[in-house]
Amino acid sequence: VDLLMVVAAVVAALIGQVLDGALLIIIFATSGALEAVATKRTRDSVGALLDLAPDRANRIDEHGKETPVDAVQLAVTDLIRVRPGERIAADGVVVEGRSDVDQASITGESLPVFKQSGAEVFAGTMNGTGALVVRVSRRSEDSVVARIVTMVEQASETKAKAQLFIENIEQKYSIGMVTATLLLFFVPLAAGGALQPTLLRAITFMIVASPCAVVLATMPPLLSAIANAGRHGVLVKSAVVMEQLGQTDLIAFDKTGTLTEGRQQVAHIEQAPGAMLDATESLMLAAAVELNSQHPLADAIVSAAGPDVLPHADHFHSEPGRGVRALVAGHRVEVSAPQRLSVPARPSQVRSLDELVRARQQEGMTVVIVAVDGRAELAISLTDKVRPDASAAVADLAGLTTQPPVLITGDNHFAAAALARTVGLQDVRADLLPEAKVEVVRQLEQAGRRVTVIGDGVNDAPAMAAAHLGIAMGRRGADLALDTADAVIVRDELSEVGRVIRLSRRARRVVLANLAMAATVIAVLVVWDLVGTLPLPLGVAGHEGSTVLVGLNGLRLLRSTAWYKSRP
Repeated sequence: VDLLMVVAAVVAALIGQVLDGALLIIIFATSGALEAVATKRTRDSVGALLDLAPDRANRIDEHGKETPVDAVQLAVTDLIRVRPGERIAADGVVVEGRSDVDQASITGESLPVFKQSGAEVFAGTMNGTGALVVRVSRRSEDSVVARIVTMVEQASETKAKAQLFIENIEQKYSIGMVTATLLLFFVPLAAGGALQPTLLRAITFMIVASPCAVVLATMPPLLSAIANAGRHGVLVKSAVVMEQLGQTDLIAFDKTGTLTEGRQQVAHIEQAPGAMLDATESLMLAAAVELNSQHPLADAIVSAAGPDVLPHADHFHSEPGRGVRALVAGHRVEVSAPQRLSVPARPSQVRSLDELVRARQQEGMTVVIVAVDGRAELAISLTDKVRPDASAAVADLAGLTTQPPVLITGDNHFAAAALARTVGLQDVRADLLPEAKVEVVRQLEQAGRRVTVIGDGVNDAPAMAAAHLGIAMGRRGADLALDTADAVIVRDELSEVGRVIRLSRRARRVVLANLAMAATVIAVLVVWDLVGTLPLPLGVAGHEGSTVLVGLNGLRLLRSTAWYKSRP
């Protein structure tokens, strides 16, 4: 607890205002404790992020011998081997092997990315079913995941400095109040004033100038709004955040896991030109093969086949970057990416199939081809499922803010543009690594915008920390995103973002009304005490009465109607 607050509380107790003094200590002690807890949790999450990158790596020497070493000992140009299912220990470039790498923790992409010779990989990302040999391109302290940690820490420290301004104002007021009280006591005494009336005037001034009403003018409305939002699935981490939410004038959305659910679904099932089998039969064969696969697309294809019992697949084989194949009901079935299709076809069929695939990819979809007995039979187009309330939420927030929302994502441009068309976004920034997201946010902030970033992943945390505010999706949000964010949407309902912004603005109006009321009462009582004779009981009644009034006015925001009136 700040020393000046202790002094103010002790003086208040000495003049009989024990409850007011205790209230001051409780408020500031609680605020300090919550800030310490939040800081610790963020630091713990930052430390956990570093654990994404493994501590050990298999380094290959010039003779081809593998030696386990600490990841921090890896130097630029060292070769390391990454086996299936292992996390990559360092940023680097693939020099041998092929595999699908899940790099959602860095880029936010919803699907694993195929890597082969010449492709860049990042520390902390998860290798798929293939083995890779990687040439290290950055030391551990310079890796992308390490830079994410640094950006979060630096941005968090900057935000803390901004909050010091509020604390300084409170301290100066307390110092001024104590100083004025002492002057009001000693100066008249030095001028020959009588002790009893001088002491009574000073005590009365200390009571009526006490900032209890001012403190309660601010805290009850904001804390009531926090409690109300919490009951409806929005966790706002502090009163400062609740106040600042209403100042947002631009929303920046992440894509995967925020506007979408982060899981694939089948959007189109189309027969390939010259197909010989029924589309339903081809889909059942494909699902029978994918039932054995661990690829994220497999579940979507199996689900699209429906609840029917699938035929058994023999001799299943998965090849990273190419696809899967097996023998099903006497047929050779292959499910693969279009560019990896290994079946021969007539030139006219190839052109038609290419046109179909190209059209779907330009719509932001992922396309796989089902080949049966060496003949292309089916094209299955998949897409990340858009949240049901995404379009309505985007439209609502666009009407609430002075600037149209923007999409910032690590996903490819086609997928980002397709989603933007679906939900009604115009400004799209795609193919962004975490540091590029931070740069976009900083540019918007430097242009005078108060940006609120909504995301869910580790890759969103630096942008959240750099922005005016960050909001995390709660159900599938990464720990670092949840701890870095200023607010959490527990049920992942985007529509609640607009409501909590409206509630914040309503709370701010109540705060201003309370401050005007408290300041007016304090000013009247102080002037009365200085230029006239204010009876002590009347001073106490006025002080406590204004405190009760502003408190009750703030508590109105606890009512459910305050939340429902925040709907669009």
